[in-house]
Amino acid sequence: MRSPRRALPALLLLPALAVVPASAAWGHGHDHGRGVGTVTTDVETPPLYDDEAGGSASGDDPAIWVHPGDSRDSLVLATAKEGGLRVYDTAGRELQSLSADPAPRADGVAGRYNNVDVAYGLRVGGERVDVAVVSDRYNDQLRFFAIDPDGADAESPLTEITAAEQGFLFQPDRAGVDSEQTAYGLAVWQPRDGEAYAVVTQEGTTRIGTVRIEPRADGTVGYADVDHLDLPASFDLSDGTTWTPCEEPGVGPQLEGLSVDQRTGMLYAAQEDVGLWRLSLPLGSGEPRLVDKVTDFGVHDTYDPETEECSPADGSSQEEAVAANPFGGDLLTADAEGVDVYHGPGRTGYVIVSSQGDDTYAVYSTTGRHRALGSFRVAGEDGVDDVNGSDGLAVTNRPVGPYRHGLLVTHDEPETGADVEAGRGDATGFSYVAWDDVADELGLVVSTRAGNDPRFR
Repeated sequence: MRSPRRALPALLLLPALAVVPASAAWGHGHDHGRGVGTVTTDVETPPLYDDEAGGSASGDDPAIWVHPGDSRDSLVLATAKEGGLRVYDTAGRELQSLSADPAPRADGVAGRYNNVDVAYGLRVGGERVDVAVVSDRYNDQLRFFAIDPDGADAESPLTEITAAEQGFLFQPDRAGVDSEQTAYGLAVWQPRDGEAYAVVTQEGTTRIGTVRIEPRADGTVGYADVDHLDLPASFDLSDGTTWTPCEEPGVGPQLEGLSVDQRTGMLYAAQEDVGLWRLSLPLGSGEPRLVDKVTDFGVHDTYDPETEECSPADGSSQEEAVAANPFGGDLLTADAEGVDVYHGPGRTGYVIVSSQGDDTYAVYSTTGRHRALGSFRVAGEDGVDDVNGSDGLAVTNRPVGPYRHGLLVTHDEPETGADVEAGRGDATGFSYVAWDDVADELGLVVSTRAGNDPRFR
């Protein structure tokens, strides 16, 4: 990334990471039968269907836009892949559906929107505008949508303002884009007023990219200064072996879930089959640190092309291999997916990570050695189904409508509630959880002061 102070190299590489057993590295042994807290939800968005009638909509990643004046007009934004974007109010009602239109470029094709985040207060066309930033996999680029300041009261809360002919983020040309190893996970970083960057991961690789977001005088938004960093794809274990996560041929251990602690410039990134990383921004300004690992980190697997699945190379079951594995963590069962930061007082707070493999959420401190603080699952009530297979998530410490102590929004797949139509394509959705319920269950802090969130500085 090119910061205002200096330019970084276009490509940074990291060697294989040396790893010791979890009991030595993190101060705890294995407890895969650990206690997991439970919180409840009675609010979910209407189901999305991945079929022709549903517009091939498949929910993936949410973001929360907090209205600066009336929190009741705040919005939840969510990607639906080939189905585009959805906009919801604080009661989970759909306000707007935006199709994944072709990108504004000569070779543009219909989009596939994967992840979304919010950049606050950009100077666009001479006005202060909050902007939804979206990764578009089918065009390997970012898309930008102005957020109407009236929020939920607006007739059309989002309007696309993507500048024409933006460069590809990872691929050299359209033929490379068609490989689909393209823009994937996304987070916005705003280190100071007037500056905004996007951090983006590449599908099927270990690569992270950063770009400077460029508002234009003509009312559009583009980007420039693309830089890349590669995280490790293999890890040297203390038993003398080298572990490489098992993937299908040609695919690396990718990252998707990203979040930036805006107060410190720390990026938290989930490498799906590896664990949770902490990286300093700008990229390359500090050594990446693996905060926690998935439970089967270090288990040597082999890939079966017939079943397209991985299994332990020694012939044991996955459960047996994990139980005997001295290298894995305790809280994350692959895939490690969605990530977001809850801002507490000062520089304290929490990193929340969705542990997709066991339908739970792990929580870590943002300070010190990022101590693991526990995990929880989300159970449905009053006709709402339990949350399963969560991908993306978003959290805010700010009051949002009826959620006076903050809100957690999480993806749910499959959606199995009473309102799901039988015989339709795979159903997905998003569920709302009151942050104070999570805090009560795990003994965490609730802090709603605006000063704790730099988006309101």
